[in-house]
Amino acid sequence: MVHAHMPGRMLLRVAAAELLGMTLWFSATAAAPAVAREFAMADSARDWLTIAVQAGFVAGTLLTAMTNLADAIAPRRLFAAGCLAGAALNLAVVAAPSSALMIALRFGTGAALAWVYPPGMKIAAGWFRERRGTALGVIVAAVGLGSALPHLLVYLGAGLPWRLVVGASSLLAAAGAVIITLTVSDGPFVTASAPFDRQALRVVLASRGARLATLGYLGHMWELYAMWTWIAAFAAASLGPVRSSVGSLVAFIAIATGSAGCVMAGRWADRWGKAKVAGLSMVASAACCIVSPLVFSAGLVPLMMLTVFWGFTVVADSAQFSALLTDFTPRTHVGTALTLQTSAGFLLTMVSMRLVPHLSAVHGWQWAFLVLAPGPLLGALAMRAVAKPTQLPISTYASSVGS
Repeated sequence: MVHAHMPGRMLLRVAAAELLGMTLWFSATAAAPAVAREFAMADSARDWLTIAVQAGFVAGTLLTAMTNLADAIAPRRLFAAGCLAGAALNLAVVAAPSSALMIALRFGTGAALAWVYPPGMKIAAGWFRERRGTALGVIVAAVGLGSALPHLLVYLGAGLPWRLVVGASSLLAAAGAVIITLTVSDGPFVTASAPFDRQALRVVLASRGARLATLGYLGHMWELYAMWTWIAAFAAASLGPVRSSVGSLVAFIAIATGSAGCVMAGRWADRWGKAKVAGLSMVASAACCIVSPLVFSAGLVPLMMLTVFWGFTVVADSAQFSALLTDFTPRTHVGTALTLQTSAGFLLTMVSMRLVPHLSAVHGWQWAFLVLAPGPLLGALAMRAVAKPTQLPISTYASSVGS
């Protein structure tokens, strides 16, 4: 019998481990200006410091989904292994003699994080069924806050050596591995591990609900990481060289504000429906893309107002796509489904993340974010289709016969 307070305790511990592990994601991005100066990097090489993590994450999640590892191996073991491997690869960046090796190490760091983000969601989903939207909202909030921390370190310690920022993130990720290993256990609502199933991908993709949840997620991801990655550059260009240092603060606020959005949207989703809340969130964030040119060069206050609202809405829907996917997936295939969804989404981010700076070079930063609006608008249409269910979520059936 599960103690009444146990799910909440497990959720907080998993969230803490996710927060610490995901500090690896933007550690080199936050330090990129200093790294670029030291190694005399061209703009394209500097961009790859961030994009290499996305590419590594896509490769890692795709391999994990195709091999069914996300369900064949207990998620806590995957999580700990991912944190430790990512910490080691990220730490090696501080001693890398060239930018090429540095980018390769960042690719490896991203691949390791494929064993941190999706397994963390699976662990949390295993402890909740009725309040799963809120639970996964807390996990995604922790991911966002962990990703934002390096930006805050750069802003607060403008004179800190970049190697100290990168090294600190590796120590934090190692602490995440300790937390997940020593203090977290598996919940009753998702199978911790299952026999290898070569048909796992086919089973997941056969569900209409799972396909729509993934389609909505793709629209969401087209916008999310491009906004997170380039909002600092947008802010610096908007405010001018005198206040360009505020860019890191704006980036922190944009990403960290999303943590509150994830938690609030999770509570609303459990009350009013996951698809409905996700759809409304995407409409709101698309509106921010559209009005971003009006805020450019309008001053710090309008920029901060947009940053807070956009930061809140751009990621508020994120956990609901994962929660919807678990609703439409058999409990023995949840890990594979979550890993496949994140792999496809992060693959798409590599396109939008490259497109935004290209457009800024051609048309200026004022107009660069307009290209992101179609993603969340199309995702909102997918959520509208989910909100008109034509089938019972698979997990409803699976939970009744699989326990």
